[in-house]
Amino acid sequence: MLILGIETSCDETAAAVLKDGRHILSNVVASQTIHERYGGVVPEHASRAHMTAIVPVVRKALGDAGTREDAIEGIAVTNRPGLVGCLLVGVSFGKALAYALSVPIVGVDHIEGHLFAVRLTDPEMRLPAVCLVVSGGHTELVRIEAWGRYETVGRTRDDAAGEAFDKIGKLLGLPYPAGPVIERTARGGDPAAFSFPRAMMEPGQFDMSFSGLKTAVRYKVEERGDLPEGAALSDILASVQAAIVDVLVEKTLRAAEAHGVATVCVAGGVAANGPLRSRLAEEAAGAGLSVVIPPKELCTDNGAVIAAVGDFLLSKGRNDGFALSASASREEARAGRYSS
Repeated sequence: MLILGIETSCDETAAAVLKDGRHILSNVVASQTIHERYGGVVPEHASRAHMTAIVPVVRKALGDAGTREDAIEGIAVTNRPGLVGCLLVGVSFGKALAYALSVPIVGVDHIEGHLFAVRLTDPEMRLPAVCLVVSGGHTELVRIEAWGRYETVGRTRDDAAGEAFDKIGKLLGLPYPAGPVIERTARGGDPAAFSFPRAMMEPGQFDMSFSGLKTAVRYKVEERGDLPEGAALSDILASVQAAIVDVLVEKTLRAAEAHGVATVCVAGGVAANGPLRSRLAEEAAGAGLSVVIPPKELCTDNGAVIAAVGDFLLSKGRNDGFALSASASREEARAGRYSS
């Protein structure tokens, strides 16, 4: 089955063509650069950028896959959670195309899309597993009992890990998005130079908090009286990165032990962070756990993972039809404000 996946939940316009649930024929992502000047995503600008980009992105995805529109057998589109104006661009386009092609359409949970990055990477992954889903908008520990059956066992109480990276980067005068800049700049720094907090590390506690880390960095800058540069900046960023990675890895391994699973995995945009990837792989192996880490192109927002969820849902006979709408949050979805 050929599935077209569409992703517009935030500031990437993405489309992909997937064959038989696992073969990625194309995966096109157009990232928006307009938000750099504002230091964060501006929803109205993001929605308008999606409207401009979605047709050429879908056309390129079809072209790269060497297929035509009329060969598509189903459409999957992110419809929750996310910026609702951005989601509506993808959902509206997907419904129009589904109508024109007379094919089924399904709405996909953005977080489940991240989980399916792991399934695309290792279709035979042993379940149950604990997956760390970590991005700019989400930080959760999810127990995957089976594909389609999940339990959230831990989450951030405040900032997501990626959000903490971006807010700290803005505080230190770094461009948006700050995560990749922090990783590069931290390479020459000393991760033990500053003792930044690792919050909520009590035994049996799987929730997380990163707002205190942001506050600690702000106090450190105020003590200095100016923005750090050079080696001082590298030391601060290396210490920030170490604090975030310590919490993420420790919580993931603790959750795996507590829930009796033999496999851990990581997904989401922050899963592209090199120190997080290497540290989780090393410590999971040391604990005798299998570990699955998707390639970086499947960690950030993309259409391939949305198509993978779509193939799974369509194979079970689901068709959301043209009443499908968008929800900014999962709570709205549970209240029945979208069709599924």
